[in-house]
Amino acid sequence: MNRNFPDLNALVYYYEKTNGRNHHLPLPDNWEQQVEPETLAVIKWMQNYNFILSANLHGGAVVANYPFDKSRDPRIRGRTTYAATADDKLFRKLARTYSYAHSWMHKGWNCGDFFDEGITNGASWYSLSKGMQDFNYLYSNCFEITLELSCDKFPPASALPREWMGNREALVSYLEQVHHGIKGMVYDENNNPLGNAEISVAGANHDVTTGVDGDYFRLLLPGTYTVTASAPGYVPYSSTVTVGPAEAIQLHFYLKTAPKQNLKAKPHNGKKNHSSPKAPLKLGPR
Repeated sequence: MNRNFPDLNALVYYYEKTNGRNHHLPLPDNWEQQVEPETLAVIKWMQNYNFILSANLHGGAVVANYPFDKSRDPRIRGRTTYAATADDKLFRKLARTYSYAHSWMHKGWNCGDFFDEGITNGASWYSLSKGMQDFNYLYSNCFEITLELSCDKFPPASALPREWMGNREALVSYLEQVHHGIKGMVYDENNNPLGNAEISVAGANHDVTTGVDGDYFRLLLPGTYTVTASAPGYVPYSSTVTVGPAEAIQLHFYLKTAPKQNLKAKPHNGKKNHSSPKAPLKLGPR
């Protein structure tokens, strides 16, 4: 299932060159007929819940792997290239959080392979298409990494207690990372929540959107950021916030309705044109 998701990397790599969308990319035509039933069920699940942080679990190595999995460069035999996301430093932090809380992942040497600090960029290891962690980042609000947890893809039952003890604290530490960054609500002037509003952070070319109830979460490293909330038909609003190393900072937005444009057209052939052109609305994220 992991390599069965719609491939959105090629599209975002094109958009990077043309200043196109950086999040919630559209799915290809007839995508439901191109994926397995299990993949379809997972995508539908993601569409119904505003997930923020996740991980998928694999075997065959011991390393925390972070996006992108697919290289930006054409494949050349024997060569790999690092494919960074707009949140590369954040993903490295998430991967290190798991690795150093794991009993032996952070040591680097495992299963005959060496990964510095027990982490790796997916494409730097080897490039693959249609991976789940890339899909999550490009289609939803969810930040996901891949956790390779065992040299043996099918460990015997006798090995499970040791595996559990090795991963228990790491799993909890990783889940706790969801509480870092900023969170809040986006409302209109009448305190009605605005779903599907966009939250953008200056300097980070990856936006997130609010859920159906107007709530949003944006994972961020400690620092000072300029954050902008926007929605079709409303005036964007920006605010500066300082994020610390502890719990997420609450930052709410109240957007004012954009003024209507009443542009009068010049009379033509002695007749007045009573229609006024409307400003085009910005398309939503999906």
